Amino acid sequence: MTTASPEPVLQRYADLSLAEPLRRAVAEMGYETMTPIQAQAIPVVLTGQDVMGAAQTGTGKTAAFSLPLLQRLLKHENSSTSPARHPVRALVLLPTRELADQVAQQVKLYAKYTNLRSAVVFGGMDMKPQTAELKKGVEVLVATPGRLLDHIEAKNAVLNQVEYVVLDEADRMLDIGFLPDLQRILSYLPKQRTTLLFSATFSPEIKRLASSYLQNPVTIEVARSNATAATVEQHFYSVNEDDKRHALHQILRSKGIKQAFVFVNSKLGCARLARALERDGLKATALHGDKSQDERLKALDAFKKGEVDLLVCTDVAARGLDIKDVPAVFNIDIPFNAEDYVHRIGRTGRAGASGIAVSFVAPKDTRLVADIEKLIKTKIEIEPVEYDEDRPDIRRQGRFNDGHRLYEREDTPRRERRSAPRESSRPAPVAPQDPFFNKPYEAPAVDAPPAWEATTKPAGRISANIKPKRKVAALFKANEPTA
Repeated sequence: MTTASPEPVLQRYADLSLAEPLRRAVAEMGYETMTPIQAQAIPVVLTGQDVMGAAQTGTGKTAAFSLPLLQRLLKHENSSTSPARHPVRALVLLPTRELADQVAQQVKLYAKYTNLRSAVVFGGMDMKPQTAELKKGVEVLVATPGRLLDHIEAKNAVLNQVEYVVLDEADRMLDIGFLPDLQRILSYLPKQRTTLLFSATFSPEIKRLASSYLQNPVTIEVARSNATAATVEQHFYSVNEDDKRHALHQILRSKGIKQAFVFVNSKLGCARLARALERDGLKATALHGDKSQDERLKALDAFKKGEVDLLVCTDVAARGLDIKDVPAVFNIDIPFNAEDYVHRIGRTGRAGASGIAVSFVAPKDTRLVADIEKLIKTKIEIEPVEYDEDRPDIRRQGRFNDGHRLYEREDTPRRERRSAPRESSRPAPVAPQDPFFNKPYEAPAVDAPPAWEATTKPAGRISANIKPKRKVAALFKANEPTA
């Protein structure tokens, strides 16, 4: 494994030996200067070597592998309408549907002036339109692992001519949950291929695991591993669990933030917080795994167009989403995995722009904050939140984490609130009483035997071996024996 040393001076796209169609598309998108990961990775990929690229999120990893792949695939470019002339040559695997759709759009823009075809397949959508597109033939296939396996089993996708494999967000792709699917997909590919791994974070275990799929890879790290972008201003505030929504409103007002990502750890908490923020008069929408793919795409599109101010989401939106000019990221919940913190705050401060990342730290989050400190190798200072006293207390309007509203008086202690019975304006109905049941017990005057027991003994002598009949109370009169 070789390592490419970072170059201090950024290169221009004009310095690359790209074909005229690609150069024209890049210029039309307004790109002039390459980011560090692009300046180092593109020349290496153009030579056909395997690459492990680690860079901060938002530094242009998509262009770092898309442009050189398209350049090398131009030798297969043709205008034939036959699907056989357009087999899959490059496969790009990504962990989430949103990221797959975003990368596919970028690839289409880069290949706009070429005859190379591209397609994207991911779950949550009908397979028929995807199948029809695959049957036409594509050179670049962008996919999520699960849906790609569905198309492979249905014989819609043939991967025996793949020359390039890209694993974007490789740390998640090689995670335990994705590893079995990834191994199955790689078994369908030719042994001789170029494999590229790009991610914002690489743990030593992931590097060792990834080395089994790469042949003498070139490792490119343009920044310290697991580092956060220098353009993102990070703040950690000490906030109780019930005060987090109040603190969110306070910081939005004090810093004049108009649009932001708001991350939570659970899908249920995501939906409840979005509804609570809408009740507070903010334009908010939820994005989590229980949403249908159509709902998720509509939420992202509304956020990109500025129709939504706050995108409340789980970590499904933490990786790779490129939405320009988002000024802030809020972590209502500290992520359980410290590496997800790097991805979350990478949604702001992209492409050299400035941004702010705000995290609310509850007393139970001390260990999680320590894990983040260890990962980013930076001392974290926890600050208090200064509230505006003249503002109405947003907590009086309800809490997002349990879905209930609070109507108790402010001066009543919380323990007494839960135990105190509710006051009712109407008296409770009184049941009618029978005086007979209120009388005390009176014993009978004579200890008389039960009415069903006979008072006279039967005539005649009864043998001692014959057991007497059991006496049972009855509501009917026995028939008298006839003579």
